[in-house]
Amino acid sequence: MILTVGNTKGGVGKTTLAVNLTIALAKAGEDVLLIDGDEQGHALAFTELRSGRMEGAPGYTAVALHGAAIRTQVRQLKSRYDQIVIDVGGRDSGSIRAALTVSDVVLVPAAPRSFDLWGVDSTAELVREAREVNDHLRAIAVLNGADARGSDNGEATASLEGLEGVEVSPVLIGRRKAYPNALAQGLSVLEYNDRADRESIQKAREDFLQLFKLLYLKLERKIA
Repeated sequence: MILTVGNTKGGVGKTTLAVNLTIALAKAGEDVLLIDGDEQGHALAFTELRSGRMEGAPGYTAVALHGAAIRTQVRQLKSRYDQIVIDVGGRDSGSIRAALTVSDVVLVPAAPRSFDLWGVDSTAELVREAREVNDHLRAIAVLNGADARGSDNGEATASLEGLEGVEVSPVLIGRRKAYPNALAQGLSVLEYNDRADRESIQKAREDFLQLFKLLYLKLERKIA
């Protein structure tokens, strides 16, 4: 499957989800290609950090591609990999438009705040345009960095449900410090351990595995 993680709004955790999904797929035994389509290069920088920690073996292949090169290279490379994950930047760009034309699924992270939800609306418009050439494209919005308490999650979910052509994930990814702590060490939330933060890590893993199951139902039991 070709999965794009994208939103025209930045700062909603796209790269965090992209690299965690990539590592989970690799742990499930899949041959995975991670494409960093964000000019900031955070996914590739994370992979370099991880490669140093893992002695050059991050568990997946990572490349940087931008603009139309994403479309042309994915078409050429898709037969070589079991899974492709594309991380695209937080704006309306040639990269996100190209990615949507070759993807099976686009996962659209959104924080439960009104100004972050606006980005999902514009991303939904790009999805509708992409479906003119890629009619099987599935779009799933997911609340990322969801609040543990309060009404924001419910209000945000209701807002997302009003978007035409976009499914809303029943899984919410809570705001957990385990995610940035894991990334800082070149690890996924499934690999990270800290005795002082066991509760946060466990809850983060539970959320993430539910999302992984939603996207990759047949692979969820293979994660070691």
